[in-house]
Amino acid sequence: MSFAALRTAVRAAPRRARGYATADNQALANYIAEEKALMHHAAETADLWRKISFYACLPGIAVCTAWVYNAEAEHAAHIEHIKHENGGELPEPPAYDYLNRRSKPFPWGNNSLFWNPHVNKNVD
Repeated sequence: MSFAALRTAVRAAPRRARGYATADNQALANYIAEEKALMHHAAETADLWRKISFYACLPGIAVCTAWVYNAEAEHAAHIEHIKHENGGELPEPPAYDYLNRRSKPFPWGNNSLFWNPHVNKNVD
């Protein structure tokens, strides 16, 4: 037996004689009971959020997706109507002085990096 183990055994002997070991066993039992209660609560909470996700979030996402799809379809139909009225092209937007003011061009040209020829006006 090593010296450290012998020293631990000698120091623990009076504690065991006074009944501290019983208190340690009770503390361990309390800890285990508290840990089980915590795990039970965690399982209930996870089940609650799973139900919220399936029964509230997913239908909400489906409804929002349908609404946005319908709104964008109406917008595309409106744009096509305007093109039909103007000979197949969108009318030229007004050339306001305060739009597209730049002191120098971008490194890639006058239009922004996200310029779309179907939607945005060409600054060139």
